[in-house]
Amino acid sequence: MVTVVENQDPTIPQIPAVIKELGHRYAGKFVQQPTLDGIPTVWVARQDLLDILMYLRTLPKPYVMLLDLSAMDERLRQHREGLPASDFTVFYHLMSLERNSDIRLKVALSEDDLTIPTATKIWPNANWYEREVWDMFGIIFDGHPHLTRILLPKYWEGHPLRKEYHARATEFTPYFLNAAKQQFEQENLRFVPEEWGMKRSGRDEDFMFLNLGPNHPSAHGAFRLVLQLDGEEIIDCIPDIGYHHRGAEKMAERQTWHSYIPYTDRIDYLGGVMNELPYVMAVEQLAGITVPERAQCIRVMMSEFFRITNNLLFFGTFIQDAGGMTPVFYMFTDRQKAYDVIEAVTGYRMHPAWFRIGGTAHDLPRGWQKLVREFLDWMPKRLDEYVKAAMKNTVLQGRTQNVAQYDAKQALAWGVTGAGLRATGVEFDLRKARPYMGYENYDFEIPVMYNGDAYDRCMIKIEEIRQSLRIIRQCLDNMPSGPYKADHPLAVPPPKDRTLNDIETLINHFISVSWGPVMPAGEASMMVEATKGINSYYITSDRSTMSYRTRIRTPTFAHLQQMPSVINGSLVSDAIIYLASIDIVMADTDR
Repeated sequence: MVTVVENQDPTIPQIPAVIKELGHRYAGKFVQQPTLDGIPTVWVARQDLLDILMYLRTLPKPYVMLLDLSAMDERLRQHREGLPASDFTVFYHLMSLERNSDIRLKVALSEDDLTIPTATKIWPNANWYEREVWDMFGIIFDGHPHLTRILLPKYWEGHPLRKEYHARATEFTPYFLNAAKQQFEQENLRFVPEEWGMKRSGRDEDFMFLNLGPNHPSAHGAFRLVLQLDGEEIIDCIPDIGYHHRGAEKMAERQTWHSYIPYTDRIDYLGGVMNELPYVMAVEQLAGITVPERAQCIRVMMSEFFRITNNLLFFGTFIQDAGGMTPVFYMFTDRQKAYDVIEAVTGYRMHPAWFRIGGTAHDLPRGWQKLVREFLDWMPKRLDEYVKAAMKNTVLQGRTQNVAQYDAKQALAWGVTGAGLRATGVEFDLRKARPYMGYENYDFEIPVMYNGDAYDRCMIKIEEIRQSLRIIRQCLDNMPSGPYKADHPLAVPPPKDRTLNDIETLINHFISVSWGPVMPAGEASMMVEATKGINSYYITSDRSTMSYRTRIRTPTFAHLQQMPSVINGSLVSDAIIYLASIDIVMADTDR
């Protein structure tokens, strides 16, 4: 148990303020766990969970956002020194913007009693997270309004993130689809309103149910939206996700630390190296690797290039969904110019898999400065033309201003981050609030707007492009010299010429290349301000060549969950504008 003691010695780590507050209120009711990421982490009893969550939610400077909620199967974990006994662990990652700090709560569960109370009455966005935990682990949340599968079909058997569940397709019988099974699949896709608490008719009218998707031009991927309509008015809606789910978190349990990097590219397939960054940085925390300054600067530059390519595509499709057909072609042209630079540097365009544990795959190529400078000279004038031609167009303004509107309180309650949060007047960007990769050394601004509507969300994304151009120019003008990768045994194998000198070095090289490095036991996480909001990787090592558990928190999972609270009471056309304005990629949602 934790005893809170005032500590004045600067050489001793200070107790976080939130731990002191918990200690005063719940003395003897929690156990603190040290983690490599520095996030205060406490284990609490199941019967105390909701009381402590509500206490944190209502503090003077509250932990206003439930950033993530997931679980872990602990039954095969070997290195749990000092942790409470647990077969399955549910964890809650809470964030306070006023404190600019987080706290992680954990609850230990026994295999024969996998029940825990729901947190949906404290944070509405707990709904989908709890459904995902039930889907993947089979943990039951008492009081949940609709505890059903969310990423897998409702007829699925088993819970894939349990350790007894196979991680490779070769361990299953071959898949086949005959006529009978296809009919079975189609029947299970039939929407039954009563299963979702919906009525087929009101007092004076029958409701119509409109099915958009799962393949629909305005859905930005395989995504289904079922609308309950009274004429053109949306009475209620059900977002149906999971069509892109491919078990990204399960794959991490079967891949070595290095070989998992290409899988991260496919999470937000428009984010490129931005997906790789939180993963490799979390592994670097585990390994204690310090990344050289040149590698940090290269990472920042390439991440901002992908922010630009993502936002250009968003901008074009946003205008297209609002009825403007021409601008998307111009923006694709500019996007290709950015991809020319990305390809010259990394060798690939959309999925470069180029960041490495400890740095990057290789150094910048000869002549990179000329390519980057040409793009920096080209892009600002094009942005000015787009704003003048499209965003000042009265038709587009009429379709998007005061449409799909929400305020800061709603955004925080639903876990909205990125442009969607900043469009409500909240000036929060991890690159400024919690600088990483040297972002504190760059001069840039955080774009903020205040109406919280579709138009403002788009304007934020446009201004993000301008700020990314500023950052890239600073990288160009101030690129440090030195190595592009850390000289660390867990990042790179020993040099080949040294393997001929002694057998120990030869064995080390062979193991590093064939099996992969063994990371120290422990837990680490990293959050970044990705293209669509906060993206985080929370990884657990059990002193192995592979991750024991990798949790991926993606922004669009939270953003889509908010949809009914925003568009209920609006028109069908407004639902399309809402989808256009939140920058979704369904692979990012489904993982």
